[in-house]
Amino acid sequence: MPPPSLPLAEAVAWLGARDPVLAELADRHGLPPARRPVRSSRRFAALARSIVFQQLAGRAADTIHGRFEAALDGEVTAERVIATPPEVLAACGLSRAKAASVRDLAERVASGEVDLTRIGVLGDEEVVARLTVVRGVGPWTAQMFLLGTLGRPDVWPVGDYGVRAGFARAWGLTDLPTPAELEALGEAFRPHRTLVAWYCWREADQR
Repeated sequence: MPPPSLPLAEAVAWLGARDPVLAELADRHGLPPARRPVRSSRRFAALARSIVFQQLAGRAADTIHGRFEAALDGEVTAERVIATPPEVLAACGLSRAKAASVRDLAERVASGEVDLTRIGVLGDEEVVARLTVVRGVGPWTAQMFLLGTLGRPDVWPVGDYGVRAGFARAWGLTDLPTPAELEALGEAFRPHRTLVAWYCWREADQR
């Protein structure tokens, strides 16, 4: 049986004891930063940021997100998005699809259909189900919300290219594992797969 959620250093030690590759990764990259859940009042802004960052390189995404925040006077809320004309969002550099996604999110949050205040009490699968009703929010974006915003310890984003590439590099695989293959490979690391994903991302960054 896997252990219950452990403190960060103990969880990394447990993973290293199970797999020598993870022990080497921990030696090389150190401990991941502690993840603390984002307070409920900031969850809309965090999810909107994830939408803005979809399929964009870091610097370009940062620039567009900065313009998006500025257009909302630094207050990224559902109410501000709804009150902002679509042409203003488009002028920030958001594609038509992303602007529509952010607005759809805002409208669903404002109506109470997507309750970001109470979503933290739900299980991981239910969080994904609730968020993926929003236009443009797929499993990856929902998993990033689980991982980065809610601070969940056992998120395994098998569709993420960086996780797949980092896993292949670290474990010496010839080919990138498919999402289905990676799902199976990650089973041994429950309930601390968020940590394994972090080490995979660090490996993927080693060019």
